[in-house]
Amino acid sequence: MFRSSILLSVVLYLHTANTSTRTTNAFTHTPANPIRRVGGESLLRRLDNSPLPFVSIQKQQQQRINTQALSMDAGVSDIFVNAWASYNVALEEQPLITKSITAGVILGAADLAGQALERSLKNNDENSETSSSPAVVDFARVGRFALFGLVLQAPWNHFYYQILDSALPPTVDPFTATTGIKVLIDQFIQAPIFTIIIFYFLGILEGKTMDMVYEQLKKDYGDTMQANWKLWVPATAVNIAFCPPLFRVLFLNCVFFFWSIFLSLKLNNSDGDDDGIAAAIEGVVEEQEQQQLLSEKN
Repeated sequence: MFRSSILLSVVLYLHTANTSTRTTNAFTHTPANPIRRVGGESLLRRLDNSPLPFVSIQKQQQQRINTQALSMDAGVSDIFVNAWASYNVALEEQPLITKSITAGVILGAADLAGQALERSLKNNDENSETSSSPAVVDFARVGRFALFGLVLQAPWNHFYYQILDSALPPTVDPFTATTGIKVLIDQFIQAPIFTIIIFYFLGILEGKTMDMVYEQLKKDYGDTMQANWKLWVPATAVNIAFCPPLFRVLFLNCVFFFWSIFLSLKLNNSDGDDDGIAAAIEGVVEEQEQQQLLSEKN
């Protein structure tokens, strides 16, 4: 009897333990195949990093504009860099031809600018009757200045600076007595001679006689040299002191652009039989008419 009771107690204990285990497992059930969040973290990360649709469109448009601007700037800069590199190569391989062609283009453009300035001055005159006249370009005059740069200005300065630098070699320090001596030689020996040559060269190309050019020299040479020294003394000092010998003629051509405008106006408006006399006569007639009007009013 005692054994039967013990056996019954063991059976009841095992049944109770099994029941409690099932109950516990019901509340703490861990499935064999847990539920997985497919792409949850990556999806949240993408949503967090991606802007709103309209913001994305604006950014894309702005990025596209910036990219186009940068590509255009890079293209333009590449063009200039390549052109400058090619020009340097041409200067080293064919210095005289390169300088001459450059001078011809620059001086031809300078005369075009001089003609435009001349027309503007005429059109701005209150009593001018040509204010409504169409713009007419004197291409023969442009050609004369281009030819002057091609066959005279550039070759003259090319060989002149070779001789000057061989006699007085360039110095590392720009502010030396050698630089000062070169400037004096350039502006008070070379420039007066070259200016006379310019007058005769352009005058003969224009069809003037030697006597006509000589008369023009007597009239305009002094004023021309004074204007020359105002511009070319500082320009020559900068050129000799700071420009490498290879680029000196190029620097001269750039400054000569503005000097050629002055020469173009001077040589074409002060002739003995051209528009300079006609303009002077018109001015005298206008002054006489104004004086007559004033006398009639009085």
